[in-house]
Amino acid sequence: MNAPRMVQKIDMHAHFFPPITREEAAALDPVSAPWLRPEGDGSTGQIMAGDKPFRPVDATLWDPALRVRQMDRHGVDVQILCATPIMFGYTYPAQAAADWAARMNDLALEHCAHAPSRLKALAQVPLQDLDLACREASRSRAAGHLGVQIGNHVGPRDLDDDTLVQFLIHCANDGIPVLVHPWDMMTDGRMKRWMLPWLVAMPAETQLGILSLILSGAFERIPRSLKLCFAHGGGSFAFLLGRVDNAWRHRDIIRQDCPQLPSSYTNRFYTDSAVFDPRALRLLIDVMGEDRVLLGSDYPYPLGEQEVGRLVTHAGLRPEVQQKILCRNTVEFFGLDQ
Repeated sequence: MNAPRMVQKIDMHAHFFPPITREEAAALDPVSAPWLRPEGDGSTGQIMAGDKPFRPVDATLWDPALRVRQMDRHGVDVQILCATPIMFGYTYPAQAAADWAARMNDLALEHCAHAPSRLKALAQVPLQDLDLACREASRSRAAGHLGVQIGNHVGPRDLDDDTLVQFLIHCANDGIPVLVHPWDMMTDGRMKRWMLPWLVAMPAETQLGILSLILSGAFERIPRSLKLCFAHGGGSFAFLLGRVDNAWRHRDIIRQDCPQLPSSYTNRFYTDSAVFDPRALRLLIDVMGEDRVLLGSDYPYPLGEQEVGRLVTHAGLRPEVQQKILCRNTVEFFGLDQ
C-alpha cells in the first residue's frame, strides 16, 4: 500500500457560492438577498442581489468536482473555502441572518463532503448580534468548520467595537480561528469606475480593521490564543506601518489607547499572501515574519491569484520559507492533522 502523499500546498483563502434559488433567498429578504441565476448550459451564472446583477461567475464557485479538478491542475492539496462576502447578511434582522448563516454553513459542509480530505470550510456568522454570532461560530466549529470568516466591519462599527471584540474573545476562548475579509468598501461615489472600490478602498478597509484593533487597545483585552488572519495580505498595512509607528512616537493622541509601538503587534495576527507582486510579498514577510503569512489565492475570482502559489514559488524566497507559506503556517494556524 502506498503511503499517503505529504500535503505541500494549502490555499486558505478561497470562496464559494452555493446554487441558491431566488425562493431560498427570499427567506432572508425577498428584495435584495443574494441568489444564483444559472445561465446557458449551467457552467456560468450571475450572482444576483434581488433583481440586480452583482457579479458574473462560473461553476467553480458551486461545483466541487470542478473545484477539485482545478486544484489538481494548480497542485493544491487542500483548499479552505468561505462565503462570498455578499452572503454575510449583516444588514438584515439578526434572527433571520442567523438562520441564513446556519443554512449557508450547512451547504458549505455539503460542498466539502465531495472530497473531505481536500476541501475544508470556514463558517459565516450573524455578526450584528453577539450571542447569535457566538452560538453559530461554536455550532459550526463542532459541525466540522475549521473556523469562521467575518467581514471587517458591521455598518459603522469597526473591529474595535466592543461587541466585535467580545466576539473575538469568544473565538479565542473556544479555539475558533478567524479570517477577516474586507467587504462593503468605503466610498462616497468618487470611486465609481475602473473597479476603484476594489483597488483602493478594499486595501484601506483591511488596514482599517488591523489598526482599529491595534490603536484602540483591543489587543490588550483579547487573549493571545486567538488565531486571527487578515485577507489580501493585510491590505495596505505593511507598506504604511512605518507611518503609523512614526505617528505613535510623535503624537500622544495615537498613544492614548495603544501602550506599545504599533509594529510590535504584528505577532498578534497573520495575513494571507494575496499581494500579487514578489516585491510586495517580500516586504510583507519582512514586516510580519515568515511564520505569519499563509498561502491565500482569493480563488476563483478574477482579482485572485490565477496560478495558485506561483507568487510564493517565484519570489526568490528560500525553500524553507516557501514551504512555511505554502503549507506549514496554515497547518499550525488551523491545527490541522498532517
